[in-house]
Formats: sequence, structure tokens, C-alpha cells
Amino acid sequence: MIRALNLLLLIFFLFLCRFPPELVTKYGYPVETYTTTTEDGYLLTLYRIPYGKNCRQLMLKRPVLLQHGLLSSAFDFLITGPKKALGYILADNCFDVWLGNNRGNSLSRRHQSLKPTNATFWKFTWHEMGKYDLPALIDFILEKTQQKSLHYIGHSQGTTQFFVFGALYPEYHKKIATMHALSPVAYMKNLASPFIKAMTIFYKATEIVAELVGMHEFLPQSEFLNEIGRTMCHDKFPSLQNVCANVFFLLCGFDEPQLNRTILPAVLGHVPAGASTKQLIHYAQGISSGKFRHYDYGLFENLKIYDSIFPPDYNVSSINVPIALYYATNDWLASIKDVKQLESQLPNIINVYKVPYSKFNHLDFIYAIDAKFLLYDKVVEILNKYP
Repeated sequence: MIRALNLLLLIFFLFLCRFPPELVTKYGYPVETYTTTTEDGYLLTLYRIPYGKNCRQLMLKRPVLLQHGLLSSAFDFLITGPKKALGYILADNCFDVWLGNNRGNSLSRRHQSLKPTNATFWKFTWHEMGKYDLPALIDFILEKTQQKSLHYIGHSQGTTQFFVFGALYPEYHKKIATMHALSPVAYMKNLASPFIKAMTIFYKATEIVAELVGMHEFLPQSEFLNEIGRTMCHDKFPSLQNVCANVFFLLCGFDEPQLNRTILPAVLGHVPAGASTKQLIHYAQGISSGKFRHYDYGLFENLKIYDSIFPPDYNVSSINVPIALYYATNDWLASIKDVKQLESQLPNIINVYKVPYSKFNHLDFIYAIDAKFLLYDKVVEILNKYP
């Protein structure tokens, strides 16, 4: 009975709370909101849970920056609630938790001079997130906390942008105590998702059409779409909810036992959180080429930008940061082969952890019912080895 009541309260809070601070304070945690500006003018929203309920400020450990995946936001690390979501678990372990938001998502849709209705606002990929967003976020956190380094945890695209960042800025390596890659995405040649594979075949045509019709933002968040998602995924409509669940499974891998169907409507209230069409095209280029490299603008533009007909590869072998990789056998977007290729090139691997559950998929890293036991406890264990 108590468990059912807690679940109902969680759903109520998730529907009620439009922004992470409202959700965090509902559970009695302290929360702070900040804005930092990137070198190219984007205003990024950053949330902080400085400590957990049983931690005193004198007990605080090193700051940890959590960075979300594609079409997501800081909500990812909060949405399953206390004792289950990574943001709360880290705070309860006395880490100083920072939740980042990339340019263009629903919580960071601002720029010093551009509006989201301006096509130029959306001329970015995860390259710019690594080149501009991460330095801005990291510098802000270290300045605010007066620390010399922080821990970094990324999921999916949150790992991609870190590998870009690490390859571009060797001077920042000393500022990263450890990096934890949940479902690391760099090489994607061997991804298993049939839906993503099919879409990749037509990415060049998609790029042309998107430019012609002005489709610069991909799946912009809207109350109408969110309402459809909440309705389709609700427990009251089992048949529609099955359709909703199968969409996730076709993208990321099937794992019915770990799918928390009850929170699906709440998830669809915050996802998709917005992204540029160019972000997805950049991923499609990598899937097609099998390489982890800069954006391919075509032969003539490449010559102008890179002084080469091909875009340069990101030199991940130059990233001298202590890195832990966390992967799963049923992750359809970060295959074992691709993770192993990445592992072979990174020079400072401190741990490679395979989630001990054969059905664990790409979204289970965030939403799985047993994510704490299967994954997050291991992350905390490794973090504690690098205080």
C-alpha cells in the first residue's frame, strides 16, 4: 500500500512539475538554478543539488556533472525519483550534483542574439556541444565550487560530446577527475536498431529536404505532442501503451521486464526535449561511414573548412582522462563491437563494466526499474575510489 502511494505521488509530481527545481524541492532536496553562456552565445541552464538529505556541507565530495542524451534534458537524471534516479543517488552519497542541459533542448532554448525561430540558431551538432557547451559548463562549475576538477557522467550523446571535447581540448584533461560513459556512443557502424538503420539509408535526402523546407529543429517539444504521448502511454489504455512501449523497443532494444510502464506518460511529458536536425544527420554520417569524425559538409565545403575533401577524425586516443565504460549486451545503439573499438583507442581506461543483465537496453541506463542495483551502485563504487 505504501509503495503504491509513493508511486502515485511520483506520477503526480512529474505531471505537476514543468522544471527540475520544482520536482527536486518536492522531495525535500536543496536545488539551485544557474545560467552560463557559451563562447558562441548560447545560454545554458544548469541545475545543482549541492548535497543529499543526510549530508552536511563539510562532508561534500567532488562535484559531478551529469549530461543527458539526444532529445533529452536534465529531467533524465531525476524522473524515476529518489533512491532510483542517478541525480538523487549521487546527492545521497554526498556528491555535489550538477545537471547540465545542451543547447536547443527545452531548458536551454536561448541565445544572446538569436531566437529559436531563426534557422541560424539550429546550425549545430553534438560537435558544438563538445566544443562550446562542455567548456562553458565545466568552467562555471569549477569557478562556483572553487574546485580544480570534477567527475563527469554522460549518457549516450552525453558521452559523444565528451569525446569531442576531450579530443579538442587536451588542456582540460586535468580538470576531469574521472569520466563515466553510460552507453558510450562514438563509433556506430554496428548498431542493431532496424529503425535507425533504415532512416540512415536516406539521411542525405533528409538533409536536402530539411534545408529546403526549413526543418532545422527535429521533433520540437510541444504541449500537443506531449499530450498525445501522455495519453498513448497511459495505463488506462493498455493497447495504446503497448504501441508506445514498442516504439521505444524498436529504437533501443527490447526489455519488457525493466520497463516501468507507470512513468511512461511522465517521460513523454519531457521527451522529446528538442534537438537540431543537423545533430541526427551527424550521427547518420557516422553510422554510414563507420567513423567518428567531424561533420561532413560535402567535398567543396570540406575543402574550405577542413582543407581536405574528407572531414577529420576525432583523435580519441589523445584523451588522457581516467574513463570508465558501461555497456550492455542488448543496447541497440551502442553495440559491443563499437564499444570495444572505442575501448581499444582510449589510453586511460579505469574500468569496463558490462551490465549483468542480458536484456538491458539503451534507455535502461536511465529508466530501468533496477538501474540502481544493476548499474548506479557500480558507478558510485568507482567514483568513491577517486575522491
